[in-house]
Amino acid sequence: MYLCAYMNLTFYKYQGTGNDFIIVDNTSKTFPKSNVNIIKKLCDRHFGIGADGLILLEEDKTSDFRMIYYNADGNESTMCGNGGRCIVAFAHKLSLFKNKTSFIAVDGLHHASINGNIVSLQMIDVDTIKVENNHIFTDTGSPHHVELVKNIANFDVFNYGRKIRNEVYGTEGSNVNFVEQINDKTFRLRTYERGVEDETLACGTGATAVAIAMHKTNKTFEKKIDLLVEGGQLSVSFDVDNNSYKNIHLIGPAEFIFSGTIEI
Repeated sequence: MYLCAYMNLTFYKYQGTGNDFIIVDNTSKTFPKSNVNIIKKLCDRHFGIGADGLILLEEDKTSDFRMIYYNADGNESTMCGNGGRCIVAFAHKLSLFKNKTSFIAVDGLHHASINGNIVSLQMIDVDTIKVENNHIFTDTGSPHHVELVKNIANFDVFNYGRKIRNEVYGTEGSNVNFVEQINDKTFRLRTYERGVEDETLACGTGATAVAIAMHKTNKTFEKKIDLLVEGGQLSVSFDVDNNSYKNIHLIGPAEFIFSGTIEI
């Protein structure tokens, strides 16, 4: 006879331009972090709460908090920009800071500020941008393939994105961004995300990668770029110093949706 121990989990649901996340206050360190199946089920849109990813907020000795991010497949992953903005909004809800904060994520220290529902998140510096014949590749905390296309509204993001993610980048994979230029400072963006293995309504590290890629290839000379994503609009600002992109900020709304308790 096997006895199963269950626990009631309090969760908070947030979204940033349609990129949605389950956020858990894990300062008590009771969440079963190594249980991939539980995380995957919580993120499942049919059998769980439903989300693009799950984020744990934990204590940190050198900053206001620590962010731990899991993809919808249940595996701990690289940095998530919109998730970072959402956990800043959540930490603000918990009164962990007033207007400005710093926190630790998998790719290092991040600074952020909040004004109403708008969160500005400083991303890591980007020094390496690989410009190929038909695409650009860079890492903005997560790896990103950036490719210009026409008629993006009708583009088959799922099938082309999945093919590139698997056949070009192998087992580890890469996020894949398809981009169409709207004007001198505005681009429309659609993203296939690894770990979710589908198109998402937005991707923060993807928006950051696209802004840098478009500037690097002289599609724009602006240093604040607007990205129209399926779930709304994001902006990315940056400075350029000897081909190194610094002081990068991902800016956009981060909103609380609902909270609840679920047995796991």
